[in-house]
Amino acid sequence: MSAPSVVILDYGSGNLRSAERAVARTGVDVTVTSDLEAAAAADGLVVPGVGAYAACMAGIEALGAGPVIAERVAAGKPVLGICVGMQVLFDSGVEHGVETKGLGLLPGSVTRLTAERIPHMGWNTVSVPAGSRLLAGLGEETRFYFVHSYAAQDFDLLAKAGAEVTSASHDLPFAAVVELGALSAAQFHPEKSADAGFALLSNWVATLG
Repeated sequence: MSAPSVVILDYGSGNLRSAERAVARTGVDVTVTSDLEAAAAADGLVVPGVGAYAACMAGIEALGAGPVIAERVAAGKPVLGICVGMQVLFDSGVEHGVETKGLGLLPGSVTRLTAERIPHMGWNTVSVPAGSRLLAGLGEETRFYFVHSYAAQDFDLLAKAGAEVTSASHDLPFAAVVELGALSAAQFHPEKSADAGFALLSNWVATLG
């Protein structure tokens, strides 16, 4: 039986090569590409992202990738968003007082963290709910590597949508992982999170048909 295929979407933003290496360690066939047909056809699609929300959305829109991501989710085909690639899945993002429309696949807005130290940078534990597939088998003291100043923080909206939310805290709680149907998203960087990141990616790969 052939290995599952994973496309890491190249829309001009993200730690593409480090993400490629990390996902490849799980044993899947990985391609980094901006080819939307390949992105639609793959068993799994990774949406990376670093930097500004608006810049990432501009790259996605220039490529015309939004409908492909949405169609995959609607069809139950796995998508994994990482860092700003997670944030653009929400309705909108607000940076420096400017609101940018997101992909609208998760409810709510991504806003600036309220904390003494910004950005939130370094290793942090997460609070894993019992039903998480992405973090199955990982203990409460497991640490992941974060680098961000913005996050989704409206837990009520996510709960009403039926999402499974793993939280972390940086002075105040925020969404570290969101799982909703075929859509998974992590605010931290699995590719920089050593064994814990590998475990998360392996759990995600296990969901690919």
